[in-house]
Amino acid sequence: MSEKLHYIEFRHVYKTFDHPILVDVSFDVDAGETLAIIGRSGVGKSVSLGHIMGFIKPDEGRVIVSYQDTTDFTEAQLREIRKKVTMVFQSGALFDSLTVAENILFSLELRSDYDSKNKEDVVDGLLSMVDLLHFRDVYPTELSTGHKRAVAIARALAAQPECILYDEPTTMVDPIMSDVLIHLMLKLKHDLKLTAVVVTHDLDLMRRVADRVMFLYEGKAIYFGPVKDLEKSDHPHIREFLAMDRVEMVPSI
Repeated sequence: MSEKLHYIEFRHVYKTFDHPILVDVSFDVDAGETLAIIGRSGVGKSVSLGHIMGFIKPDEGRVIVSYQDTTDFTEAQLREIRKKVTMVFQSGALFDSLTVAENILFSLELRSDYDSKNKEDVVDGLLSMVDLLHFRDVYPTELSTGHKRAVAIARALAAQPECILYDEPTTMVDPIMSDVLIHLMLKLKHDLKLTAVVVTHDLDLMRRVADRVMFLYEGKAIYFGPVKDLEKSDHPHIREFLAMDRVEMVPSI
């Protein structure tokens, strides 16, 4: 019987910089599924995304992306992978000198099937999908952090990806905009069937968007499984993390 292939998979991945960042980390993500990676700052969450994109190579272990072992891929091969897997950076990474519409158009022009005749329709369609059509001629410096992230998602969608990686999408965003971004992520999950990996501290986002979750602690995956079962974990570090979230949710008097 042949081994099941996952859309994304880490097989015993190790990575050290000045200290161990990832230690024997294994997980998988199936097509159409959303995985949340959670844990405190500095435990290797964003480094995991870097490995998926091919920006970082593991010291040991294998990385599978889009059903292919990309561990030893050349930069040219990784560029082909990045047409299928795109990343929404925490900063948004928009070009400040371009309007919102021009930022999306820039991404469109990287597509081989791009038809310049309907470029305005495609840009408007993408902005409508994220409810930002009224911002099409605005520059990024005029946008809030949350709106920048929504534009970055629209720009990512211009490449017609199979998978989106989100790096802390709701960090430094007010509760209303956070809710908007979560609704948008759910819309892409259900309507476009996109595979996703989301790095987050936001347990509300995790509970609403993710199918499975990996909890990293000191570089190790101390939990990997369904979101609903995380609450049942008796691991002391997970209990502490969940308890801190409940404390933060209690309104001040």
